Amino acid sequence: MTQKDNNSAADAPEYEVEIPSREQLLDAVEARLKPISFEELIEKFNLTDERQHIGMKRRLRAMERDGQLIYTKANAYGLPERMSLIKGRIIGHRDGFGFCRPDEGGSDLFIPHHQMYNVLHGDKVLVQQQGTDSKGRIEGRIVRVIEPRQGDIVGRYFVEHNIATVVPDDSRICQDILIPQEQSAGARHGQIVVVEVTKRPSRRSSPIGKVTKVLGEHMAPGMEIEIAIREHDIPNQWSPAVEKELERFGETVPPEAYEGRTDLRELPLITIDGDDSRDFDDAVCAQPQGDGWRLWVAIADVSYYVRPNTALDKDALERGNSVYFPNFVVPMLPEKLSNGLCSLNPDVDRLCMVAEMDINAKGKLTHSKFYPAVMKSHARLTYTKVAAILEGDPKLRKDYDHVMGNIEHLHGLFKILKKARQQRAAIEFETLETRFIFNAQRKIESIEPVRRNVAHTIIEECMIMANVSTARLIEAHEQAGALFRIHEPPAAERLSAFRSFLGELGITMTGGDDPSPHDYSEVLKQVAERPDAELIQTMLLRSMQQAVYSPDNAGHFGLALDEYAHFTSPIRRYPDLVLHRAIKALLKKQQGPSPALEGAWMYPDEQLDELGAHCSMTERRADDATRQVDEWLKCEYMRDHVGSEFTGVIAAVTNFGLFVRIDNMQIDGLVHISNLDNDYYQFDGARQLLIGENSRRVYRLGDKVRIRVKSVNLDERKIDLELLSAESPTGKDRMPASKRDKEKPAKEPSKKHKKNVTKARIKSKRKAKEAARKGRKPKAKKNS
Repeated sequence: MTQKDNNSAADAPEYEVEIPSREQLLDAVEARLKPISFEELIEKFNLTDERQHIGMKRRLRAMERDGQLIYTKANAYGLPERMSLIKGRIIGHRDGFGFCRPDEGGSDLFIPHHQMYNVLHGDKVLVQQQGTDSKGRIEGRIVRVIEPRQGDIVGRYFVEHNIATVVPDDSRICQDILIPQEQSAGARHGQIVVVEVTKRPSRRSSPIGKVTKVLGEHMAPGMEIEIAIREHDIPNQWSPAVEKELERFGETVPPEAYEGRTDLRELPLITIDGDDSRDFDDAVCAQPQGDGWRLWVAIADVSYYVRPNTALDKDALERGNSVYFPNFVVPMLPEKLSNGLCSLNPDVDRLCMVAEMDINAKGKLTHSKFYPAVMKSHARLTYTKVAAILEGDPKLRKDYDHVMGNIEHLHGLFKILKKARQQRAAIEFETLETRFIFNAQRKIESIEPVRRNVAHTIIEECMIMANVSTARLIEAHEQAGALFRIHEPPAAERLSAFRSFLGELGITMTGGDDPSPHDYSEVLKQVAERPDAELIQTMLLRSMQQAVYSPDNAGHFGLALDEYAHFTSPIRRYPDLVLHRAIKALLKKQQGPSPALEGAWMYPDEQLDELGAHCSMTERRADDATRQVDEWLKCEYMRDHVGSEFTGVIAAVTNFGLFVRIDNMQIDGLVHISNLDNDYYQFDGARQLLIGENSRRVYRLGDKVRIRVKSVNLDERKIDLELLSAESPTGKDRMPASKRDKEKPAKEPSKKHKKNVTKARIKSKRKAKEAARKGRKPKAKKNS
């Protein structure tokens, strides 16, 4: 459908005379059976003034730039959809080719390397479908760039033969950027810089840019975070308007904010968080009630301080969520709020929104209500301390005697909530997480596994119960606009691949083409004692769809819940703030205006759709950035372990080798296929394994291996490994030869094939040596 808008009023200040609106022009082009020329448009709208002609040309060019119209080779204007043109964004690949991701969804279009010369990763383009390539991929031809990529480029500055270039850190940008001498901003060879592109690339010339900021030396502590923030366009500076708004907040709760709130300052609410947490947005309390329990979950009332459409609100929305890097955070809210007024610090008054819930002896929610309150946290506890208290630590039990009753009650409630979780067959993952231990110079001393304890699960179950309660409240009031946290069942392709993977390991999963969470939970029970249980859990996670935010409730597959929303972290997640405003709007409608309900807001449906998409995007952006930093730090750590031997498990199998995950560190490295036994290996994608043509040696997912670290490429965040030994969990490391194989010996590779392989290896080594000599990363290979 043609995108229309009526911008005549908005565009009017740009033109001195009246000209047709965009909508009128689109209607005129749409009414024609063929593209329409400029002269025909002038005649149709009876534009006689020369100034009208100039204004018309400007508006048509703007519509071209926005992809609403196409200017054809016959000097006429047509509609993109009638020319089978697709609007989308370019996704580059380190090997020089790329893809176009359509705005309207659907399969990505493959863009050959020779077409990528004219574009950059992130450009918005119009693409024409061209059939399929030799690998069966839908191929596209770039017709026009309609919106150049936004944001700066981070890379490493090099000077060779008096020519300065910046090699982008983002491997999806394969073009080096030329830097004129006067635009270097004083950068020195090898430094990390931020670049603004001043001249776009073309088929015959590289992009040209100017250095806008010198970030520092390549291996400087924290440089990996600086790069990730800029590479993923994570907002990290507060606007001047926000700084001005913060001036009106004091250090304590304003007196007028107490009016209309329930006083919970005597209730023994406590916070339980990680050892290094600085913002506390939830506090909990449980008390027995007959055969069941009453649970209070108090959440920081961020909506009182961050009002809709203020500068604070706009900056928070742009960020979407806090981004947590090792020992560093980019917060969604300024520190004065996130670590101050909105943080539920111990022994100070704080504003909160409360979910008060009644839970029966079977762990079922029977009643809930919500209200604004004022509270005082009676203790700031950590997961480690709570676990030790429940194990009987006498000193800690004495130190926290004043809240021991609450801790014991929370533990008792947790036991019945855990049983209810098991009965509904929520999928329970026990994947290993790691953390970096830094020294005083911010160099990594070690990478240690993070073990969850009972305190983590106590808080998790309390938060789930509060999230379910709020989702039911929103579901019961259709006019209350908010976002649900939805997790849909696995897609058919991923489900099929996961079943094939399980089949190779001799594991079956029930449920057919429509498995339930119970079917997945049964798989996890089957593999709980296996040595490759962690890998199987990882593959199960990969088979799942990603959870997103949506105004339409589709339930949460992983938690086996019919309704679920995010209520518990408005300090660090914008969807939670949206939900708090919606709850206040409902209360305001029921009870009337009150100072305690300031910040209430009812979102229209169309705005919720945009909010859901935006908040899902910022969450993925944060995940990508933190993953990039983790990979960089792991590579930095492994540079000091080149030549060391480790045990691990094969975590992925590809046509070019095996990815091995090193035990207890969650570090992945590649054993290239050329470094395997002296044989030629064939890749079986369906069963995810490599088979030796002559030896019939098999390498499959889940095999326990011993490896040696061969080399580390920090620029490309790659670790190369050498395989020392492998052990299959099934005990089968050879693939039985087929009847045909027995009758006919495996074909010896031709001399020409051997010669080509040898040449390729020599060329690759030569390039690596040359790159090492120059002190820069090799240029990305173009795919032919």
